[in-house]
Amino acid sequence: MYHLYVKTFIPRKEAIFMNRNFKGIYASLIREFVSLKRSMGFKYIGGEFVLTLFDRFTIERNETAIGITKELSDAWCKERDNESNSYHYRRCYILGAFSSFLNKKGIRSYIPRTPSLRNTFIPHIFSSKEIERIFTTCDNMQSGNNDMRSSFFIMPSLLRMLYGTGIRIGEALSLLNEDINLEEEYFILRDTKNGKDRIVPFSTSLAEVLKDYVVHRNRLPVKISDTTPFFITLKGRACDRDSIYRRFCKILIQANIPKDRIRLHDLRHTFAVHSLAKMAEEGMDLYCSLPILSTYLGHQSLRATNNYVRLTSEMYPELIRKIDIIGFDIFPKM
Repeated sequence: MYHLYVKTFIPRKEAIFMNRNFKGIYASLIREFVSLKRSMGFKYIGGEFVLTLFDRFTIERNETAIGITKELSDAWCKERDNESNSYHYRRCYILGAFSSFLNKKGIRSYIPRTPSLRNTFIPHIFSSKEIERIFTTCDNMQSGNNDMRSSFFIMPSLLRMLYGTGIRIGEALSLLNEDINLEEEYFILRDTKNGKDRIVPFSTSLAEVLKDYVVHRNRLPVKISDTTPFFITLKGRACDRDSIYRRFCKILIQANIPKDRIRLHDLRHTFAVHSLAKMAEEGMDLYCSLPILSTYLGHQSLRATNNYVRLTSEMYPELIRKIDIIGFDIFPKM
């Protein structure tokens, strides 16, 4: 059941790195490079931010000649104290891409060797029993002080959406009412991580959960229209992901699931692994099912999706022997 206690959130703040004021000798070239990336469909917000730092770096070094030298490249790519492996990789990779762009324009530039990317993070894949405990817990939790600021109101439907479709928390919270078709059981994600819109079908069981949420939500004294967020606060605002994460941690504690190193994003990982396991159980070759899951998750290549094959084989080794027959229903029951 849903509890009619809603929290008023501060809208989520987005760091938008647009139209940066580059001042170094590469300023116009960086703008041209970023524009090229965006014309290809990339948002390139993170890349622009890294190039902003590189622009400042060239100013600090008093660079006066166009063309990235090995000395400049080595200085920029030197690993820094307390820098994560992934961010070090990203800095070097982006400089390499920019150098390649300069070379194509006839500006001789050194392309640095990209350091190896050591992926030491292991996502938490929830078991079916853990998922069941999470749902049961969030269905029955109430605000501790019984005030109208509790965000538990949206948690039963939100967590089921995250697990039932594998979308990201930011994508879920950005959904508008006009984006969701509960009768035909799909929603549209606008301007996603790779800069494209994506249609995401979902199961009938999830549709029923979302319809139940809408009934309770529409009783709130707020103005609701096609262009308001699907998941709202008492004042009709979009929900804050940090507050949602804090509620999620409380749910994990109540469900007796250790919350250390567990993120909301692990529901997406769990969806992917459980979906592959279900398809394998029904006789579908895991590698044949990868394009289906990759498209559904919005991955730009199979490389990212392929990581889930290893996780699935580790969790469900008995399923790997089941291949050949094609037939699937990737949507887990709610």
